[in-house]
Amino acid sequence: MSDFRAPLRDIRFTLDHLAGLEHLLSLEAFQSTEPDVVDSLLQECARFVQDLVAPLNRVGDIEGSSIEGGKVVTPSGYRETYRSYVESGWGTIGAPAQWGGAAMPRILGVAVEEIFTSGCLSFSTGPLLTAGAISAIERHGTEQQKDQFLPKLITGEWAATMNLTEPHAGSDVGALHTKALPSEDGTYRVTGTKIFITYGEHDLSDNIIHLVLARVPGSPPGTKGISMFLVPKFLPDAHGEPAERNDLKAISLEHKLGIKATPTCVMSYGEDRGGAVGYLLGKVNQGMANMFTMMNTARVSVAIQGMAVAERAYQQAAAYARERRQGRAVGATEQMSPIVEHPDVRRMLMTMRSLTEAMRALIYRTAMHQDMSVADPDPDQRRWHSDCLALLTPVIKSWCTEIGVEVASIGIQVHGGVGYIEETGATQHWRDARITPIYEGTNGIQAIDLVGRKLPMEGGHFVKEYIRSMTKTVEGLREQAWFGPADNLEKALSGLEKATDWLLAEQARPNQVLAGASPYCLMFGGIAAGALMAEAALSAISSGDGDKQATCRFFLNQLLPPYTALQSAVTAGEDDLFAIEVASL
Repeated sequence: MSDFRAPLRDIRFTLDHLAGLEHLLSLEAFQSTEPDVVDSLLQECARFVQDLVAPLNRVGDIEGSSIEGGKVVTPSGYRETYRSYVESGWGTIGAPAQWGGAAMPRILGVAVEEIFTSGCLSFSTGPLLTAGAISAIERHGTEQQKDQFLPKLITGEWAATMNLTEPHAGSDVGALHTKALPSEDGTYRVTGTKIFITYGEHDLSDNIIHLVLARVPGSPPGTKGISMFLVPKFLPDAHGEPAERNDLKAISLEHKLGIKATPTCVMSYGEDRGGAVGYLLGKVNQGMANMFTMMNTARVSVAIQGMAVAERAYQQAAAYARERRQGRAVGATEQMSPIVEHPDVRRMLMTMRSLTEAMRALIYRTAMHQDMSVADPDPDQRRWHSDCLALLTPVIKSWCTEIGVEVASIGIQVHGGVGYIEETGATQHWRDARITPIYEGTNGIQAIDLVGRKLPMEGGHFVKEYIRSMTKTVEGLREQAWFGPADNLEKALSGLEKATDWLLAEQARPNQVLAGASPYCLMFGGIAAGALMAEAALSAISSGDGDKQATCRFFLNQLLPPYTALQSAVTAGEDDLFAIEVASL
């Protein structure tokens, strides 16, 4: 496996030209972040990850995490590196200052998160979940809960999890059975079993705060009767330090295709002493609102995972292609040429690089909307950015994770036969990436969210207006004589608008809409990314960045047109899907 080098050049390009970093740092909410610290922050993050985190990637895949007697041991180097992570303050970047955070824009947190995730996805997944819990507690917790839990979660001294899934329920959260019985002291006793709990038990932090969905007595059925509870591994004492062990434990670890160093636990609550002590977060039966606060934070992070694994796979494939000699390239005088000289290999590498840069553009633009939704001085603009964030969250989660798997697969292909051999490390990227379209809401669920909740916003006017806003670069491309890319983008946006109109017209026929949901989500993601690559191209032309122009042109000419073709799949309707009887499938 080749060494990882953080792609600081493209990260900085994206921050400056597509995420509006300069404007963000001029806003009152972020004026404590000096513009001249950005480069030093990114460079130090790159150094930390390259030296300490990236070497864990292969070690973690080989060793995995193990469990014995309910105690989970992470692979060699994880514990020491996590201590360094905490001491260096990397978890504080985007956290609120009131509880010890650096209060930097979310967009800088995304850049740091990308670098860590490219270095080692398994290692970075723990802090990802803690960030989601911080968001939920900050928004829904009492002042006492915030003061008690947030400072140590922000530093990373304590970690956190999400406990949603149960064996019988899967993605159907409303079917959960876990119970929470009220106690006289105002706490609850939580009993039940949860599965697929990422970092449910480990040896990295001093405490683990589980955010658990459960039902209180008399709650209504389905999702309306779900509440959320803070259930610490160790109950805090009067000084806020971990003390008595709570009645909870990991009873097994899942044996997974990838991210093997990430301990994915089956958690049992209340098995030994009649119930784990839990603290109600928010109001009774408000658990779904709390969950979506966590999940939306996590979904952006999972999109980052798709992009970050793609970056790592691309770097390894490009390094191998430069070194591996096989066959004689056209016009070559040597007996054997580096395979990077062959057009088919060059096509694969350009595809990997262009898709990765397009994912970065779409994710960073989404993070910009998140920052502007809280920092823009104009309330109407804050509302618009908030709607953009809501619209793009399911899009980036689904599109970036699908593309992350595709890019990792292409990376194996670049290696040829040796890519299929575990020792090269190329397969690990694909195995690690394969979970990302599944967890934090499968991509099918993201598509349903897009067509069922986001598309109908304002009767469909908001989405149509967003699509029209992406047309602004078409004429700019033509002014630079990029006629082919301009035509491709114009055609793609026209097709997306037509697909949108069809889905809106079919809202009264749910199966028609749901049948086209997944292709529409992919279509939206690919075309939105194309529009941003067009923006990037114009900035690259202005700055004279030839490499960026090349990847943008490649995307617009060769990768964008297939997304336009998805219009027919979106509008095909339900008949083809249900043409075969269930018994014959």
